[in-house]
Amino acid sequence: MDGNETVDRSDADGPERSDGPTGTADDSSDGDASMPGVPDPDPQEHDVPDDVRKYARFKKMDGAQYDRVNEFLRDRTYITAREWAIARLCSDFRTETGVEMTKIGENLPDLVPFMTDTYSPQAVNQARSSFEDKVRTAGATFLYGAMCDFFTAEELDDVMYEATEVAKFLLEVEGVDLAVEDELEAEERISSVMREVREASEELRAADLAESEEEAASDSKR
Repeated sequence: MDGNETVDRSDADGPERSDGPTGTADDSSDGDASMPGVPDPDPQEHDVPDDVRKYARFKKMDGAQYDRVNEFLRDRTYITAREWAIARLCSDFRTETGVEMTKIGENLPDLVPFMTDTYSPQAVNQARSSFEDKVRTAGATFLYGAMCDFFTAEELDDVMYEATEVAKFLLEVEGVDLAVEDELEAEERISSVMREVREASEELRAADLAESEEEAASDSKR
């Protein structure tokens, strides 16, 4: 396997070994099914590629423990520390033919300070798949909450502000240098989308109300 292949996406992202020094089970509360692609139990000696040696993301987290990072993410997001790190690596090590999953897995401890085990390509792919699934599910949940009239416009603004602050913090930890102009542009795009969501929600409720009134009027004439 050259690291660019992917495995069957139907496999659920399952319990993982701890990436801390204790080697205890981690993320067991996710309720995921057992997966075949677990971290490699006996990592082999290997030469560190130049691009891995020069990789600078997550350097601000030198000395961080996996459990502490995982706890922080669990309090604020749906993703685990493993999924966060691997999703970022899959973005950075994407090539024209795919993602270099073998390179990511074999060099994981050199790439991310709080990851101490090497991973198989299958385990890397499953973590990436789990990240994508959680983002899609969280997005659907958020949009439903925004469109079902549960939140006021002001409450939605608060939700978006909190979400934006968490996302910005994670990017800063990764070493992403956010320019003020880029930050303002991103916030404006988000605000624009939210305005469209609220307008669409209002139109749907108005159409539903009009349909209900028409049905009521029709029934009264019978």
